[in-house]
Amino acid sequence: MKKVVKIKGMSCGHCQKRVEDALNKLPGMEATVNLKREEATITVSEGWDEQLIRDAIENAGYAVVSVGDKKGLFGR
Repeated sequence: MKKVVKIKGMSCGHCQKRVEDALNKLPGMEATVNLKREEATITVSEGWDEQLIRDAIENAGYAVVSVGDKKGLFGR
């Protein structure tokens, strides 16, 4: 299952990598972060925990705006 996380506070490639690394350290999750869209797309395994995602992003120094399902061909 794929989730889209809107993130506030990223301003450069270093920010993008920092968030991506924090998310990819979580068990059962694979993430890519898009700086321009200010979002992460995360493939999560069954039994995932939204709070773990929020905590990882906030501990990296950024704010989570929303967490939702990825929909449609273009993710919207």
